[in-house]
Parts: sequence; structure tokens; C-alpha cells
Amino acid sequence: EGPGALGLHGDEEIIEVVELGPPGPDDLAEEMEDVDFEDEGAEEPDAEAWDSEDDEGVEDSMETPDDSEVTFSLHSASVFCVSLDPKTNTLAVTGGEDDKAFVWHVSDGELLFECSGHKDSVTCAGFSHDSVFVATGDMSGLIKVWRVDAKEEVWSFEVGDLEWMEWHPQAHVLLAGTADGNTWMWKIPSGDCKTFQGPACPATCGRILPDGKRAVVGYEDGTMRIWDLKQGTSLHVLKGQDGHQDPLTCVASNQDGSLIMTGSVDCHAKLVNSATGKVVCVFKMESAAPKAPISEGEEAESNSVESLGFCNVMPLAAVGYLDGTLAIYDLSTQSLRHKCQHESGIVQLLWEESSAVVYTCSLDGAVRLWDARSGKMISEYRGHSAEILDFAVNKDASIVVTTSGDHQAKVFCVQRPDR
Repeated sequence: EGPGALGLHGDEEIIEVVELGPPGPDDLAEEMEDVDFEDEGAEEPDAEAWDSEDDEGVEDSMETPDDSEVTFSLHSASVFCVSLDPKTNTLAVTGGEDDKAFVWHVSDGELLFECSGHKDSVTCAGFSHDSVFVATGDMSGLIKVWRVDAKEEVWSFEVGDLEWMEWHPQAHVLLAGTADGNTWMWKIPSGDCKTFQGPACPATCGRILPDGKRAVVGYEDGTMRIWDLKQGTSLHVLKGQDGHQDPLTCVASNQDGSLIMTGSVDCHAKLVNSATGKVVCVFKMESAAPKAPISEGEEAESNSVESLGFCNVMPLAAVGYLDGTLAIYDLSTQSLRHKCQHESGIVQLLWEESSAVVYTCSLDGAVRLWDARSGKMISEYRGHSAEILDFAVNKDASIVVTTSGDHQAKVFCVQRPDR
């Protein structure tokens, strides 16, 4: 045992590890218990209220503050996904565990139409680049496309278990990755189809690059492929040391598509040159606390990269981790610039389109805005009584739409006069 190791005798058990640091509010409170407050007490008519014996009830009766402008509550179970229509940013589509998807008005939460006919949780939903179509996909692999103005279904197709789905940035073309390792591509509404065969394990995440000619797909075995969408061939494969040691969770590209970033359960984020397929650098998150030995039956503290993205206006990238760390990396020096800590895990992050502001949503049900230059939190929005599962930001960064395990979707106004 090294110096400072705890010597345990017999079957003593560590009940609590106390970190020694500057005194926190609780320590100060204990020290102040002996101080006589009688003089001040005279001005405190509520002094007795503090002696409430029923502490358990207090927390339940405290309402969560609701900063939202609009609440959409037609879902009857967790709401898994949300997307805004790119053309006008006036419509949202949400999909949920109730096997339902709805297209609704962001301004007042009024329903435009229901995307009916799914028989499993709707986990993917999105509008085409020109907002003409909306696609909804459920876990079992049933994908449906609806024409928004006519509110009618124009195409459907069944694949294997669905992992992700994305529209092409310039065409009526839909891409989807499935649990059998395939990536599917369809022309909509004709349904012309092409498949890209990956390894025999789930295609866990994917993204069409901004040139519209290539797509990057990550797999459960830690490999990543860059596909030529026209030829149907794989241009680059990252595997072994170049790939990840664990399943990929997310991929992103910068604005011109020259750089790709991949995130994985192995807690690494890799920066890849999309033209050469070479790894430029690896961002590793060293765990803040040394891992305590795990006794039988206990779960290891897990951490992984959950979301990542590039800033459009500065050479910065953001990586969000399950342990609640938001890391801002400087791409020009390939170094960590800021660590922004959250109380609970980050589910997703998004950059504002034309500033160095990054948005996070987390398991504690809050949306936060961070200034990536200073690493400081700008503001925080609450209103959900459960974790946020997905969110979207409109083009001019004036509203955020969130979906949550509390069966609701909410619209928050985040416009600030100084931005």
C-alpha cells in the first residue's frame, strides 16, 4: 500500500469519504450553531418556520420552476426525439415511447398532424432539408415519410432494428443505420435504395458530410467508415489502434467537412482528417477521481462520450460526457481549454450556429448555455420533472425545444439582448 493508503482493520467499512478542502456551507453551518442569534431573531418573524419537523414533505411540495413558454403534452410516455423544420423553424416533430410521433406548432403547441401507424417506440424523427417531408422511425425499423403540407404518408419501409436516421443536407434522400451493421439510403418518395454493408454489428451512429457525397458511420466494434454515397464504396476504414476500443456513440463534422470527430464508450474523442482518413489527434478524458475498487454486486462508475460538435466561428470542439463533464477543446493547439462540470450526465450538446455558445441538456432536466471562450455558464433553463432526452435549437438561437422522460416537450425562449 502506497503512502496515504487507508489501512483497514478487520471488517471495518468505509461509510463516507470526506474530501478536505475549503469549508463548505454545511461546515460553516455547524460552526455557527453555537453562535447566539437572539438579536437578529427579532427581525425574523419566520424563525420558527425553520424548525419544521416534516422535512420529507418539503421537497415534494416545492414546485420545479418552469421557464418554458410552451408545453406540448400529447405524448403519454417518454419523448425520445425532436427536430425542427429547417426552412421556417415553426414546426417541431417529436417521437416517443408511446409509439407515436406528432408534428406541431412551436409557437403554441397546437397539433398539425399525427404520424400514425408505428408499433414501437419512435426514436428517430426529422424534416428534410426544405421542410417538404418529415420522416419518423421506430425501434423495430419501420420508417415512414410524410408530406408535411398534405399531412399524408407518402412512403414507408421496414429495415432491421433502427439505430439512427438522417436526411441528406441538399436532397430528398434518407439515410439510416441498423443493428445488423447496414446503412440504408433511399430516394424519397420513389424509394430507390442502396445499402452499405458494415461489419456484422450495429451501425450505432452516422452523419452525412456537408459535401453531400460522403457519410461517416460508426459501429459497435469501435470501427468507423467513411462511405462514398454514389459509388457505395468505403473510402476509409478506421479500426484497431486507429479506431476505438468500445462502441462509437456519436460522430460530427466541422462546417466544411474537412474534419470528423468520433466519440465512444471508451471515453476518447478522435479528430480525423476526412480526406485522408488519418487520426489527427485523440482527446482523452482522464477520470477526475481515481476509481475505487469495486466490490461484488456493485456497478462500476461508467463514463462515455455522449455527444460532440464543432464550433462554426472558432477552432473549438465540445465533447459531452456521461459523468457530466463538458470539455471544450482548442483544435489549433489540440488541448483542453475548459472543463464545465454538470451535476449529472450530459445527454446532448449543440453549438449555436454563429457564435461560440454551446448548449447542453442533461439528466437533471435542465438546459444550459455556456460561453466556450470563457468556460462560464451563461444561463440555465428548467421546467422538466425528469431527464431531458433530446433537444433542438432554432437557426437564430432564440428558442430551444426539449423532450423529456416526463412525457412532455417544451419550448424555451433563450434570446438575450446582448447576443
